[in-house]
Amino acid sequence: MVRFMSFKSGSSGNCYYIGSEKGGLLVDAGASLRGVKKTLAENGLSLDCFSAILVTHDHFDHVHNLGSFCKKLLRPVYATPRVHAALARYPLTCGVINPCRKDIPVGETVEIPLEGMTAIVRCFSVPHDATETVGYSIDLDGFRFVIMTDVGRMTEEAVDYASKAHALVIESNYDADMLASGPYPLELQDRIRDGHGHMSNDECAEALRRIYHEGLRNVFLCHLSENNNTPELAFAASRAVLDEVTPDEAPKVALRCLPRTYPSQIINLEI
Repeated sequence: MVRFMSFKSGSSGNCYYIGSEKGGLLVDAGASLRGVKKTLAENGLSLDCFSAILVTHDHFDHVHNLGSFCKKLLRPVYATPRVHAALARYPLTCGVINPCRKDIPVGETVEIPLEGMTAIVRCFSVPHDATETVGYSIDLDGFRFVIMTDVGRMTEEAVDYASKAHALVIESNYDADMLASGPYPLELQDRIRDGHGHMSNDECAEALRRIYHEGLRNVFLCHLSENNNTPELAFAASRAVLDEVTPDEAPKVALRCLPRTYPSQIINLEI
């Protein structure tokens, strides 16, 4: 059985685990190594439960603890060549990232050996204002997991990958009305909604309308804004669309909002 956990999901940090008893992967390193170790121990797991780290992009909230992971664990770190080049210059990772460096060019597939199986991983471009930003499609013994944490807008390629997923992590960052009437200056609002920033609740919901297929079992809404969203609003927008597009005879898609600043429970996933 595949299991999933979020350690943090938001502007203060992003870090996710996907795996099984045969091994697993960490996606991004925006949570502290000490916190990850403590949370895993509380759930009967150790740092040995993941064999490599995938990096989506080089923004601070996704990589600010990556240096500690590299120095203390020496696990392979997979990222695009452009992101690795940026990490080699980044103060918190320069000098420690190169021994762990594993390139995964956009659109290519890599096989990552885990403890008892091989993870088939492919990365795809998503629009976001970092050096380069990707989502990941991860195949674990036939279970397809797709994660896209920061998405300025949904692309056809992203829809195609997500439309084959059994479980999907997708950004639902802001409520449009809250953003427009909130404390952010207009320049920052425009950056968020210009197609290379973040995806709104309504945009996420409409993406799910295009993504839905009868093999989709779990959707996790990630990177919710602290100031411009609430879990209730994000959930309601996506739940309405999923209920509308799911045939009466098909299983209902489980929908959850991931906590911003603290770990989720471990969630068991099935096809």
